[in-house]
Amino acid sequence: MHQQSALTSLQGKRGLIIGLANEHSIAWGCAKVAHALGAQLVLSCVNEKAAQFVAPLAQQLEAPLIVCNVEQDDALANLVQQATADGQRIDFVIHSIAWAPLDDLHGRVIDSSATGFCRAMDISCHSFARLAKLCEPHLSPSASLITMTYLGAAEAVDHYGLMGPVKAALESLVRYLASEMGPAGTRVHAVSPGPVPTRAASGLQDFDGLMDKARQRAPLRRLVSLDEIGQLAAFLVSDAASGMTGQTLYVDGGYHIVN
Repeated sequence: MHQQSALTSLQGKRGLIIGLANEHSIAWGCAKVAHALGAQLVLSCVNEKAAQFVAPLAQQLEAPLIVCNVEQDDALANLVQQATADGQRIDFVIHSIAWAPLDDLHGRVIDSSATGFCRAMDISCHSFARLAKLCEPHLSPSASLITMTYLGAAEAVDHYGLMGPVKAALESLVRYLASEMGPAGTRVHAVSPGPVPTRAASGLQDFDGLMDKARQRAPLRRLVSLDEIGQLAAFLVSDAASGMTGQTLYVDGGYHIVN
């Protein structure tokens, strides 16, 4: 029992979590659990407006908060530079950001603009590759990288639209990063939560209907919590998951098996 708790502990590990928006964000759920398991954290949010809301959350975890808009030149580089000041290593990274222009998100994928599609892909997918590259020189020998996806990557989900192809690309990116970074000992995964009422999800049309469907059809007959998402992420970055990489793992009450 003692050995198992040591394997799942994050004591002595240092993590970078990007994408805090408020206390309802998946990034916050991951940060809370990681901190409770002993991790030292560096957190980031998109802009100064968001920082007003999440600064008190970061203070609760005694974690520095850094503003980082991944669309801005050198923003990710500055984030990693600050996170690794004084030669500090990174044991895990959790990437929890996604965005698409509402006009493109709410329309048919076939009608999406090239500009909107490219921005959604850059922010939601390619930023993970850029972050991995920037962190690579600073990663510990058994580091882990985690990103967030959704069932709409594998299936055509009503009203998920443009984000479906973007998340599909993200899941593919995970497999390629796992292959490329594996020889150095780095593990890479995608976590696929069921629908949870986050600020980002509120931009989807009829998101309440999506949540109701998940409650009714998921084998567990309920939505998952932020803590449950955080617990999966914490397991994946712990030593207990040392033999796993390149996977998309669902935490959705089983909804993906019946949808």
